[in-house]
Amino acid sequence: MKKSLLLIGLLSSVSFAQQQKDYTKQVDSLMQLMTIEEKIGQTVQFSGGWDVTGPTVSDVNEDLVKQGQIGSFLNLVTAKATKDIQKLAVEGTRLGIPLLIGYDVIHGYKTIFPINLGLSSSWNPQLVQLTAEKAAEEAAAEGIHWTFSPMVDIARDPRWGRISEGSGEDVYLGKKMAEAYVRGYQGDDLSLPTTIAACMKHYIGYGAALAGRDYNTVDMGDNELRNTYLPPFKAGIDAGARTLMTSFNVINDVPASGNKYTLKDILRDEWGFEGLVVSDYTSINEMIPHGYAADGKDAAQKSFSATLDMDMMGDLYRSYLKELIEEGALSIELLDDSVRRILTLKFELGLFEDPYRYSDLDREAETIYRSDILEAAVEAARQSIVLLQNNKAVLPLKTSNIALIGPLADDQSSIIGDWAAKGDRKGKAISVQEGLSELLQLPNLKAVQGTKIETSDSSGFKAALKAAKKAEAIVMVLGEDSNMSGEAASRSSINLPGNQSDLLAEIRKHNPNKPLVLVLMNGRPLDITAEVKNADAVLEAWFPGTMGGQAIAEIIYGKTNPSAKLAISFPVNVGQVPVFYSNKTTGRPMNPKNPKGDYRSFYQDIPNKPLFSFGYGLSYSKFEYSNVTLDKKVENGVEVLDFSVSVKNTSKIDGYEIVQLYIQDVAASITRPAKELKGFEKVWIKAGEEQTVRFKLTREDLGFWNQGEFKVEAGTFKFNIAPNSDADLTNSFTLE
Repeated sequence: MKKSLLLIGLLSSVSFAQQQKDYTKQVDSLMQLMTIEEKIGQTVQFSGGWDVTGPTVSDVNEDLVKQGQIGSFLNLVTAKATKDIQKLAVEGTRLGIPLLIGYDVIHGYKTIFPINLGLSSSWNPQLVQLTAEKAAEEAAAEGIHWTFSPMVDIARDPRWGRISEGSGEDVYLGKKMAEAYVRGYQGDDLSLPTTIAACMKHYIGYGAALAGRDYNTVDMGDNELRNTYLPPFKAGIDAGARTLMTSFNVINDVPASGNKYTLKDILRDEWGFEGLVVSDYTSINEMIPHGYAADGKDAAQKSFSATLDMDMMGDLYRSYLKELIEEGALSIELLDDSVRRILTLKFELGLFEDPYRYSDLDREAETIYRSDILEAAVEAARQSIVLLQNNKAVLPLKTSNIALIGPLADDQSSIIGDWAAKGDRKGKAISVQEGLSELLQLPNLKAVQGTKIETSDSSGFKAALKAAKKAEAIVMVLGEDSNMSGEAASRSSINLPGNQSDLLAEIRKHNPNKPLVLVLMNGRPLDITAEVKNADAVLEAWFPGTMGGQAIAEIIYGKTNPSAKLAISFPVNVGQVPVFYSNKTTGRPMNPKNPKGDYRSFYQDIPNKPLFSFGYGLSYSKFEYSNVTLDKKVENGVEVLDFSVSVKNTSKIDGYEIVQLYIQDVAASITRPAKELKGFEKVWIKAGEEQTVRFKLTREDLGFWNQGEFKVEAGTFKFNIAPNSDADLTNSFTLE
């Protein structure tokens, strides 16, 4: 009763404040009631866990909740468990401040969508936004308020396991995907119980970890930081992202979780970000082995003074902030600023109005695996699968007499990928075998493993060869286990693991004239130079999620026309890494007419060009580009560049085409990339029809950062509108 009297004045004005989206008065009033210990408690996040019976919170943590010393939990799910812990905080503490409950909803919650690298290959931000919206609905129904997603790290080294969680190598595509995830998770009104707060990660530079080894050092100039790695974060903030997570790495000699330049100078002061910043799991503590902090107290002081608001699992803020404030090493005003940001988010989520609104058992039962969510998952998988090769037009297959071979052919576990939240790996996901069996109405279709993912044992080859001999066509499903990508899953080799490539070669050797379709499931670009020689068709399916088997079957048999294009380049081999389309040319660029000319930038043993380039992907349709034009004009006082191209579907099959605009700044105050994506459109073109596709750019779209200053410089620019990044930039214009 006493707690209710303290808060009644705050809660009476919540509904009005939600409409106004301004909670300053409520937050300030509440903070006047809080002790320093209760304020510090808001900056503390601990993890829940699971035992045999379900989600749990330790007795120690329950006591801390009752004392108001925990403001947030992660890894605590289900409507019942989240309601129980919320009740402890709201009804069992002096002020009844609700907890903020977060979880890694990366590419789905229960219904799992394709991995993020696959989703970005759809080049469809509206579809990606829909997947985030549906994931938010499922997560929110189980009591989750906050997802640690999207990961917007630009990444160009496929050895890095977490490349699977991001949107690939390109800045422009990465920005569009960051915006899409944020809008999908948060919607138009964060107080609705079907939306959750987004958290962009990992700030900053994590995707550039040295040698592709997770948690490793990052070192880059300020121009590279601002032109490549910061833009997706800025785009997500502009789209309304309410929170941000720091990364594990050192960035230019200072750990990201204590880096005042990136956190305070850029994020807070330059960008004006007023949202919550949380550390990654114990990343504050890790400043000690980094050699940047002497001990836990020093680490807490350095992170908090850099304006990092919440300590995930480190327990350093709870242990040391009061002491640091009493000593004068930190100010109470700095603490108040962080607490204000945390409480504001809780108000925005509607938790003060109804702390149990997310933990709804009825809504949980109605929402999980709902039919429209499953349909969104299959559509996302359809649009994420990239057709890399289709020699002799073997796809779509014309025969149902197939041999289905490979360790992932009947897999229901790896198909949903790593970071698959609460996805069911034991029966809910549709395997390739199930998808083909259902589509072809062949209930007795069996898969022959042939080998396992990581083995040198070839004893299973005999059964696979026997199955292939009896069939008219062969479908092989090879790749990685899901735990081979994701966090702490770096690989020095990016070949197909084990003896899978040997199995493919044997099948090809004994069946040289039969159509052979290779379906790949993996979380990173692989070195498949040998494999493409032994397959007629190659489908890059990534880890396609709960409905992946259905989508793969539909593409193999032409029920769905593939439309995806690569969001990241596939190298010829690991020696090319990192290889990406927007590199710089060097002062001695390779001469295409004499690729091995003396004293040029080239490899003696392989081409410079990747095996499959960014933006590449085939379709069952054929498209012809013509009439690339540019019209410069002034609209509403702003100079606009209006580009256009005619795209004709010259085939007899309706299909999507992803039309891409590339530009090069020929000469500038700093060297610029050989080409940069500046626009794309995914358009549906019926057989025989022609469409005009337009792109509009302003002068600002041609600018870049140089020594902390954003510049738009006059000069000559080359450009082209093309189906992928391999296109030569054959057109030009002058910016005055």
